[in-house]
Amino acid sequence: MYKLDNSFAENRFMVTVVGCGGTGGFTAEGLCRLLPARAGLLLIDPDRVEERNLTRQNFCRQDLGKFKSEALALRLAGRYERAIAYSTLPLALTEVKVPGLVIGCVDNGPARGEIAKSSKDRLYTSYTRPSWWIDAGNGESYGQVLIGNTDRGAIYDSDKETFSALPFPTLQRPELLSQAPPREQGCAQVAEQGPTINQAMASVVVEVVRRLIEGNCHWVQLYLDLEAGTLHPVLATLETLQKIMGIKIRK
Repeated sequence: MYKLDNSFAENRFMVTVVGCGGTGGFTAEGLCRLLPARAGLLLIDPDRVEERNLTRQNFCRQDLGKFKSEALALRLAGRYERAIAYSTLPLALTEVKVPGLVIGCVDNGPARGEIAKSSKDRLYTSYTRPSWWIDAGNGESYGQVLIGNTDRGAIYDSDKETFSALPFPTLQRPELLSQAPPREQGCAQVAEQGPTINQAMASVVVEVVRRLIEGNCHWVQLYLDLEAGTLHPVLATLETLQKIMGIKIRK
């Protein structure tokens, strides 16, 4: 069984959370409990906290009107006594440092496309320690986590049974790029999300981060279904990747 390369975590590394709303806000707090001191944490979100966010996202009434990334960073930095950087600018205008992890907690195709664009030729190169993009998305009571780092196929070491490169989440599931931003969808198209799905998704994301850092992550995809009460993993194997998208795999 193959695992994902964790050489990014050997020294200081950066974890960047893009999107601090539902899943992202709870993920940020989970990371504060999990990440070692050598890991930096950056929160990115240009949106402000609204009244409708209070029931399902990691905010309180005192946060209303504040930038989501700023409100979370200030509160969590004090609570967990660790430095947390934040940006109220879009991802395209924010410097994302590697090596490390980029955690996408966005809810639309254009935002995922921006992560893919900013990650191209940055997360994986032949001369640096591989970094990873973890993409989290969900509906009313279900969600998925996809892991990748390149638009150039997959690369593995058969002796170490390790993948150093996997295709971007947007290549594994191209339909994610066609998801319209919430404000462009009609009311009938926007499904009401359950009150616990984002917390459940955040727990899955944080577990993926833990395994990636420790070097025992064997997944390329995970599917959560709260209605069925299941968590289905898709293992990173040569057969799985060929089945997902018929990709070219290099040693």
